[in-house]
Amino acid sequence: MKKLISTTYSDNAFNFAMLLQRVAAGLMLLIAHGLPKISHYNEMAATFFDPLKIGHRNTLLLSIFAEVFCSMLLVLGLFTRIAAFIIVLDLSFAVFMYHRGQPLRNADLGIMYLTSVFSILLVGPGRVSVDVMMGK
Repeated sequence: MKKLISTTYSDNAFNFAMLLQRVAAGLMLLIAHGLPKISHYNEMAATFFDPLKIGHRNTLLLSIFAEVFCSMLLVLGLFTRIAAFIIVLDLSFAVFMYHRGQPLRNADLGIMYLTSVFSILLVGPGRVSVDVMMGK
């Protein structure tokens, strides 16, 4: 009971929590958002949200890069902060531009992904990551 109300934590608990957060956020983003963008590329390419005015297809490709490639890097803990930064940019456009003016329920999942990946960006991958094994 005392441990439940304690504000201390161990390094092992912190590193395990970061592993869980990285893997959960990365896999969910990959499976629920990245892979569907690849499988429906032809339907989405002509009308995908284009806030940067670089073309619908190019914006979709950047989003796929973030949500597929960078999500896989996040899961592995490889180039974690770079991958997290790219994902944070992608999700920021989704949350703050695409869902602007919409009810909160339309952006709540994006906000959860954004806060999760932003915390990984701030804290780093934890000890159980390829980055740490490579000595970065």
